[in-house]
Amino acid sequence: MEFLQSTDFWIGLVKIIWINIILSGDNAVVIALAARSLPPHQQRMAVLFGSGAAVVLRILLTIVAVQLLAMPYLQIVGGLLLLWIGVQLLGDEDEGEGAAKEHGSLLAAVRTILIADLVMSLDNVIAVAAAAKGSFLLLILGLAISIPLVIFGSTLMIKLMERFPIIVVLGAALIGWVGGETIASDFIFRDYVAANGWVHYVAAAAGAALVILLGKLVQARARQQHPA
Repeated sequence: MEFLQSTDFWIGLVKIIWINIILSGDNAVVIALAARSLPPHQQRMAVLFGSGAAVVLRILLTIVAVQLLAMPYLQIVGGLLLLWIGVQLLGDEDEGEGAAKEHGSLLAAVRTILIADLVMSLDNVIAVAAAAKGSFLLLILGLAISIPLVIFGSTLMIKLMERFPIIVVLGAALIGWVGGETIASDFIFRDYVAANGWVHYVAAAAGAALVILLGKLVQARARQQHPA
Protein backbone atom coordinates (compact mmCIF):
# COMPACT_ATOMS: atom_id res chain seq x y z
CA MET A 1 0.00 0.00 0.00
CA GLU A 2 2.99 2.27 -0.41
CA PHE A 3 1.31 4.00 -3.35
CA LEU A 4 -1.18 5.55 -0.88
CA GLN A 5 1.72 7.48 0.66
CA SER A 6 2.86 8.81 -2.71
CA THR A 7 2.20 12.49 -3.38
CA ASP A 8 2.12 11.79 -7.13
CA PHE A 9 -0.66 9.24 -6.62
CA TRP A 10 -2.92 11.70 -4.79
CA ILE A 11 -2.16 14.52 -7.21
CA GLY A 12 -3.01 12.22 -10.13
CA LEU A 13 -6.25 11.13 -8.44
CA VAL A 14 -7.33 14.74 -7.86
CA LYS A 15 -6.54 15.57 -11.50
CA ILE A 16 -8.66 12.70 -12.81
CA ILE A 17 -11.62 13.56 -10.57
CA TRP A 18 -11.42 17.23 -11.58
CA ILE A 19 -11.20 16.36 -15.27
CA ASN A 20 -14.30 14.18 -14.95
CA ILE A 21 -16.22 16.93 -13.14
CA ILE A 22 -15.42 19.35 -15.97
CA LEU A 23 -16.07 16.90 -18.80
CA SER A 24 -19.19 15.20 -17.43
CA GLY A 25 -21.58 18.08 -18.02
CA ASP A 26 -22.59 16.97 -21.51
CA ASN A 27 -22.90 13.36 -20.35
CA ALA A 28 -25.28 14.43 -17.58
CA VAL A 29 -27.41 16.23 -20.17
CA VAL A 30 -27.61 13.11 -22.35
CA ILE A 31 -28.61 10.95 -19.38
CA ALA A 32 -31.27 13.45 -18.30
CA LEU A 33 -32.71 13.76 -21.82
CA ALA A 34 -32.84 9.98 -22.26
CA ALA A 35 -34.49 9.38 -18.87
CA ARG A 36 -36.85 12.35 -18.63
CA SER A 37 -39.89 10.64 -20.20
CA LEU A 38 -39.72 7.56 -17.96
CA PRO A 39 -41.78 7.08 -14.79
CA PRO A 40 -39.97 8.42 -11.67
CA HIS A 41 -38.80 5.01 -10.40
CA GLN A 42 -37.44 4.11 -13.82
CA GLN A 43 -35.72 7.49 -14.10
CA ARG A 44 -33.61 6.56 -11.09
CA MET A 45 -32.81 3.15 -12.57
CA ALA A 46 -31.86 4.62 -15.95
CA VAL A 47 -29.59 7.23 -14.32
CA LEU A 48 -27.95 4.64 -12.07
CA PHE A 49 -27.45 1.90 -14.66
CA GLY A 50 -26.59 4.31 -17.45
CA SER A 51 -24.02 6.22 -15.38
CA GLY A 52 -22.36 3.11 -13.95
CA ALA A 53 -22.14 1.28 -17.25
CA ALA A 54 -20.95 4.43 -19.03
CA VAL A 55 -18.05 4.79 -16.60
CA VAL A 56 -17.04 1.14 -17.15
CA LEU A 57 -17.13 1.75 -20.91
CA ARG A 58 -15.03 4.87 -20.45
CA ILE A 59 -12.37 2.90 -18.55
CA LEU A 60 -12.16 0.37 -21.39
CA LEU A 61 -12.17 3.13 -23.98
CA THR A 62 -9.34 5.00 -22.28
CA ILE A 63 -7.03 2.03 -22.78
CA VAL A 64 -7.37 2.20 -26.56
CA ALA A 65 -8.36 5.86 -27.04
CA VAL A 66 -5.15 7.03 -28.69
CA GLN A 67 -5.33 4.27 -31.29
CA LEU A 68 -9.04 4.88 -31.91
CA LEU A 69 -8.63 8.61 -32.47
CA ALA A 70 -6.02 7.93 -35.17
CA MET A 71 -8.50 5.85 -37.20
CA PRO A 72 -9.95 7.80 -40.15
CA TYR A 73 -13.73 8.19 -40.45
CA LEU A 74 -14.39 6.85 -36.94
CA GLN A 75 -15.27 10.25 -35.50
CA ILE A 76 -17.36 11.09 -38.57
CA VAL A 77 -19.48 8.02 -37.87
CA GLY A 78 -19.58 8.85 -34.17
CA GLY A 79 -20.58 12.46 -34.84
CA LEU A 80 -23.39 11.42 -37.17
CA LEU A 81 -24.57 9.00 -34.51
CA LEU A 82 -24.67 11.82 -31.95
CA LEU A 83 -26.68 14.00 -34.34
CA TRP A 84 -29.18 11.15 -34.75
CA ILE A 85 -29.39 10.67 -30.97
CA GLY A 86 -29.98 14.40 -30.46
CA VAL A 87 -32.81 14.42 -33.00
CA GLN A 88 -34.41 11.34 -31.44
CA LEU A 89 -34.22 12.74 -27.91
CA LEU A 90 -35.69 16.09 -28.92
CA GLY A 91 -38.40 14.57 -31.07
CA ASP A 92 -39.29 11.81 -28.61
CA GLU A 93 -42.94 11.60 -27.71
CA ASP A 94 -43.97 9.56 -24.68
CA GLU A 95 -46.55 7.31 -26.30
CA GLY A 96 -48.40 4.46 -24.74
CA GLU A 97 -48.55 3.07 -21.24
CA GLY A 98 -48.20 -0.24 -19.50
CA ALA A 99 -45.39 -2.39 -18.12
CA ALA A 100 -44.20 -3.65 -21.50
CA LYS A 101 -43.90 -0.13 -22.89
CA GLU A 102 -42.15 1.12 -19.74
CA HIS A 103 -39.70 -1.76 -19.78
CA GLY A 104 -38.83 -1.15 -23.41
CA SER A 105 -38.39 2.58 -22.74
CA LEU A 106 -36.01 1.89 -19.85
CA LEU A 107 -33.85 -0.37 -22.01
CA ALA A 108 -33.91 2.19 -24.81
CA ALA A 109 -32.88 4.97 -22.41
CA VAL A 110 -29.93 2.99 -21.05
CA ARG A 111 -28.86 2.02 -24.58
CA THR A 112 -29.00 5.66 -25.71
CA ILE A 113 -26.94 6.75 -22.68
CA LEU A 114 -24.25 4.15 -23.38
CA ILE A 115 -23.97 4.90 -27.10
CA ALA A 116 -23.84 8.67 -26.60
CA ASP A 117 -21.32 8.45 -23.78
CA LEU A 118 -19.12 6.12 -25.80
CA VAL A 119 -18.97 8.58 -28.70
CA MET A 120 -18.67 11.74 -26.59
CA SER A 121 -15.84 10.26 -24.52
CA LEU A 122 -13.41 9.68 -27.40
CA ASP A 123 -11.66 13.00 -26.85
CA ASN A 124 -12.32 13.28 -23.12
CA VAL A 125 -10.55 10.08 -22.18
CA ILE A 126 -7.28 11.35 -23.65
CA ALA A 127 -7.07 13.88 -20.81
CA VAL A 128 -7.92 11.23 -18.23
CA ALA A 129 -5.33 8.82 -19.63
CA ALA A 130 -2.67 11.54 -19.53
CA ALA A 131 -3.47 12.33 -15.89
CA ALA A 132 -3.34 8.65 -14.93
CA LYS A 133 0.16 8.30 -16.43
CA GLY A 134 -0.26 4.60 -17.06
CA SER A 135 -1.74 3.78 -13.64
CA PHE A 136 -4.79 1.58 -14.14
CA LEU A 137 -5.62 1.88 -10.43
CA LEU A 138 -5.70 5.68 -10.67
CA LEU A 139 -7.93 5.44 -13.72
CA ILE A 140 -10.45 3.16 -12.05
CA LEU A 141 -10.52 5.08 -8.77
CA GLY A 142 -10.89 8.44 -10.45
CA LEU A 143 -13.72 7.36 -12.70
CA ALA A 144 -15.48 5.39 -9.93
CA ILE A 145 -15.48 8.45 -7.66
CA SER A 146 -16.96 10.49 -10.51
CA ILE A 147 -20.07 8.24 -10.75
CA PRO A 148 -21.98 10.02 -7.93
CA LEU A 149 -21.15 13.36 -9.54
CA VAL A 150 -22.65 12.28 -12.87
CA ILE A 151 -25.70 10.78 -11.14
CA PHE A 152 -26.30 13.97 -9.13
CA GLY A 153 -25.88 16.14 -12.21
CA SER A 154 -28.27 13.99 -14.25
CA THR A 155 -30.92 13.97 -11.51
CA LEU A 156 -30.70 17.75 -11.20
CA MET A 157 -31.01 18.17 -14.98
CA ILE A 158 -34.15 15.99 -15.08
CA LYS A 159 -35.82 18.20 -12.46
CA LEU A 160 -34.81 21.36 -14.33
CA MET A 161 -36.13 19.94 -17.63
CA GLU A 162 -39.49 19.22 -16.01
CA ARG A 163 -39.70 22.80 -14.75
CA PHE A 164 -38.13 24.59 -17.72
CA PRO A 165 -38.91 22.75 -21.03
CA ILE A 166 -36.54 25.05 -22.96
CA ILE A 167 -33.66 23.16 -21.33
CA VAL A 168 -34.66 20.09 -23.36
CA VAL A 169 -34.09 22.04 -26.56
CA LEU A 170 -30.81 23.45 -25.26
CA GLY A 171 -29.70 19.98 -24.22
CA ALA A 172 -30.45 18.52 -27.64
CA ALA A 173 -28.58 21.46 -29.20
CA LEU A 174 -25.59 20.66 -26.99
CA ILE A 175 -25.57 17.07 -28.26
CA GLY A 176 -25.73 18.41 -31.82
CA TRP A 177 -22.87 20.83 -31.06
CA VAL A 178 -20.71 17.98 -29.76
CA GLY A 179 -21.69 15.90 -32.79
CA GLY A 180 -20.52 18.63 -35.15
CA GLU A 181 -17.29 19.03 -33.18
CA THR A 182 -16.71 15.28 -33.32
CA ILE A 183 -17.09 15.17 -37.10
CA ALA A 184 -14.74 18.14 -37.57
CA SER A 185 -12.19 16.46 -35.28
CA ASP A 186 -11.89 13.35 -37.43
CA PHE A 187 -8.38 12.34 -38.43
CA ILE A 188 -8.93 13.17 -42.11
CA PHE A 189 -9.95 16.78 -41.31
CA ARG A 190 -7.35 17.43 -38.60
CA ASP A 191 -4.79 19.33 -40.68
CA TYR A 192 -7.43 21.43 -42.45
CA VAL A 193 -9.21 22.35 -39.21
CA ALA A 194 -5.89 23.16 -37.55
CA ALA A 195 -5.15 25.64 -40.36
CA ASN A 196 -8.70 27.04 -40.36
CA GLY A 197 -9.85 27.20 -36.76
CA TRP A 198 -13.22 28.72 -37.67
CA VAL A 199 -14.29 25.44 -39.32
CA HIS A 200 -14.48 23.78 -35.91
CA TYR A 201 -17.08 26.28 -34.66
CA VAL A 202 -19.05 26.31 -37.90
CA ALA A 203 -19.32 22.51 -37.82
CA ALA A 204 -20.40 22.58 -34.16
CA ALA A 205 -23.02 25.29 -34.76
CA ALA A 206 -24.31 23.47 -37.84
CA GLY A 207 -24.68 20.29 -35.79
CA ALA A 208 -26.67 22.10 -33.11
CA ALA A 209 -28.94 23.80 -35.68
CA LEU A 210 -29.50 20.55 -37.56
CA VAL A 211 -30.57 18.69 -34.43
CA ILE A 212 -33.03 21.41 -33.42
CA LEU A 213 -34.51 21.65 -36.94
CA LEU A 214 -34.90 17.90 -37.47
CA GLY A 215 -36.04 17.36 -33.88
CA LYS A 216 -38.81 19.93 -34.26
CA LEU A 217 -39.88 18.30 -37.54
CA VAL A 218 -40.08 14.90 -35.80
CA GLN A 219 -42.13 16.49 -33.00
CA ALA A 220 -44.54 18.06 -35.49
CA ARG A 221 -44.99 14.80 -37.37
CA ALA A 222 -45.62 12.93 -34.11
CA ARG A 223 -48.31 15.43 -33.10
CA GLN A 224 -50.03 15.03 -36.48
CA GLN A 225 -50.05 11.26 -36.17
CA HIS A 226 -51.12 11.29 -32.52
CA PRO A 227 -53.21 14.41 -31.91
CA ALA A 228 -54.07 15.14 -28.29
